[in-house]
Amino acid sequence: MSTSEQAYLQLLRDVLQKGVRKEDRTGTGTISTFGYQMRFPLSEGFPLLTTKRVPFKLVASELLWFIKGDTNIRYLLQHKNNIWNEWAFKRWVESDAYSGPDMTNFGLRSQTDMAFAAQYDEQMESFKERVLTDDEFAAKYGELGDVYGKQWRDWTTAQGGTIDQLKDVIAAIKSNPDSRRLIVSAWNPEDVPSMALPPCHTMFQFYVSEGKLSCQLYQRSGDIFLGIPFNIASYALLTHLIAHECGLEVGDFVHTLGDAHIYSNHMEQIEIQLTREPRPLPKLLLNTDKQSVFDFEMEDLSLEAYDPHPAIKAPVAV
Repeated sequence: MSTSEQAYLQLLRDVLQKGVRKEDRTGTGTISTFGYQMRFPLSEGFPLLTTKRVPFKLVASELLWFIKGDTNIRYLLQHKNNIWNEWAFKRWVESDAYSGPDMTNFGLRSQTDMAFAAQYDEQMESFKERVLTDDEFAAKYGELGDVYGKQWRDWTTAQGGTIDQLKDVIAAIKSNPDSRRLIVSAWNPEDVPSMALPPCHTMFQFYVSEGKLSCQLYQRSGDIFLGIPFNIASYALLTHLIAHECGLEVGDFVHTLGDAHIYSNHMEQIEIQLTREPRPLPKLLLNTDKQSVFDFEMEDLSLEAYDPHPAIKAPVAV
């Protein structure tokens, strides 16, 4: 069993065994622990879980969306990535411009209320189509506010200027690899109220040693079953991309969690996952003709020998 897979499975076990029950913003309820750290040696393989299928294309397209500084779901929808739809859709149905059936009670969208679920799905499909085809609608309702991409690439200063944090940190890795200031922050207190979802992965730091690039992420809040597997793969991919541009090997990805929680409606799924035997990790393949992080597109990223157990579906708490 890989060190990486074992670290994640141990997180599941620890929170199930030692976590405390807490209420949450979504009203779903969680089992939670505060302060947890995992380490993933990237040299042993790309840390995409094998005990359930995690869709690499969704991980990669979301990361490229962040890197581009984009904050509109249109790019994601163009790549058949629906992971941010719920938050944009929520803003739309709660706006004065929405005139369809009441969709604001998201908690009803379950197997126990099939009529609501059917209405919800119909309205969501209509919403997605308009974002893809109507420029004016997309500009207004496909926007998520000043989320990750804006903070990474276009942080607004008090003087009215902007800071491209990601570009600056890559330049610093190249010019001063021993710096202890190789940091990018997504948590901007002034912008948090305008965001559809305040950043869960709030700050990351790079570290160069013996020709290897490592990355540590601080994540204030983590949905262990659905979100954290994406976050692990996303920051591992980011570390690979930046190491490639800077002429470095990859070291470790260190994942530090604040509130690490399991939603109460994910328990059955986790029980299934914990019965499965992990398989060998895949290998990440990059198009080495691309030198800059900012030049990569989806066709430049792929996996070799990814053979996971089947996906396990679970509801998203919004």
